[in-house]
Amino acid sequence: MRTGGRRDAADAARAARAERAVGARARDLRGAVPAVTELRCRAGDLLVVSGLPGAGKSTLMRRVVPALDGRGDPVRRVDSQDSRARLERRLRALPVRLPYGAYRPLARLAHYARLWRALRSGASLVVHDCGQRAWVRRLLAREARRRGTALHVLLLAVEPGTALAGQRARGRTVSRAAFGRHRRAMERLVAATAAGRSPKGAASVFLLDRPAAAALRTITFAGPGAAGPPVTEPAPAAPLARRPPPRPAGTPLPPPDGESAVKVRVRARRDRGENG
Repeated sequence: MRTGGRRDAADAARAARAERAVGARARDLRGAVPAVTELRCRAGDLLVVSGLPGAGKSTLMRRVVPALDGRGDPVRRVDSQDSRARLERRLRALPVRLPYGAYRPLARLAHYARLWRALRSGASLVVHDCGQRAWVRRLLAREARRRGTALHVLLLAVEPGTALAGQRARGRTVSRAAFGRHRRAMERLVAATAAGRSPKGAASVFLLDRPAAAALRTITFAGPGAAGPPVTEPAPAAPLARRPPPRPAGTPLPPPDGESAVKVRVRARRDRGENG
């Protein structure tokens, strides 16, 4: 009984430490002052960008993901919208135009095939995700453990109305039922992150709103030996160079070479209108 009690106490202590560690890995960057301009991962890490359809995930990935990591290798970017666009270009050759629902399974299959090839490549990887399918994050977490690297999650939290407007602007919308499923899944992820809980298997999770996403400039994948925190704050601005104080009005300038001080005073009085 005593041994069991000590084991239970040890298990509880380990669980508490794990819970504290998970909380330390979740960070809410909404309204951060100063705004975070860089997120840093290590070369070979995996990053998931999650958000509602129309939230701006694809735009953010194109803008901040670099072409190369710290090893000089390409950073692979797997976006489901790219897979859908490729498939739609091929379907244009058909005599009839199919609705998206008819070829949605093919688009998803193409996306997951691209994801699987990217995972097998061992490259630094950024993955587009709507947050609804937890099994995708579990797959990526398992791959990160196999590689000996880490999985990071970036949650782009926007209002549903903003996401719907983004869908209309890009010319692609999802059904009301599908959007409702995505919204509920994202609400759970955002609430967990705001409470300090990371998705299972994630080494870190960052929560951004639209202003925080706009302030983000780059996501770097540093070399294997690079040190430093995963979040980089902007460096403080350098102090401005001190300018010499302005010369008081009416003070004559030093006489140029060859001109006496008397002539300078006379010229200054004439300029002020004191001479006739």
